[in-house]
Amino acid sequence: MEITGRLVADATVRAVSEEKKVTGFRVAINRNYKSQGENKQETAFVDCTYWRGDGIAPYLTKGMVVQLSGFMTAEPWVNRDGEPMASLKFRTEQIEMLTPSANKADRPSQAGDRNKVLKPSEKFN
Repeated sequence: MEITGRLVADATVRAVSEEKKVTGFRVAINRNYKSQGENKQETAFVDCTYWRGDGIAPYLTKGMVVQLSGFMTAEPWVNRDGEPMASLKFRTEQIEMLTPSANKADRPSQAGDRNKVLKPSEKFN
């Protein structure tokens, strides 16, 4: 499954164990439609995880557009009232950056390179 969306915040990394870290981020996906002749837009927010390494986190910055390949998972949890709940998460396997990162270290230094889009190397996918 593929989704394309805009990051709503910078990615974060959290340790799951001493050896394992996960990169987490949220994307907004817009859907345009017509209702009773009027153009409307609906936004869905999707929580995403990336388990293949945390080195990509500094490049995933708020506002950039990414195309993600992966699959959905359901994660059960219990709310404050003790009721069982579930949330959907997108488990990301591949990331393609469609717009440049806001990270200053990623910006091209030469005038001719200004239109280049930063793409992750194979180590991120």
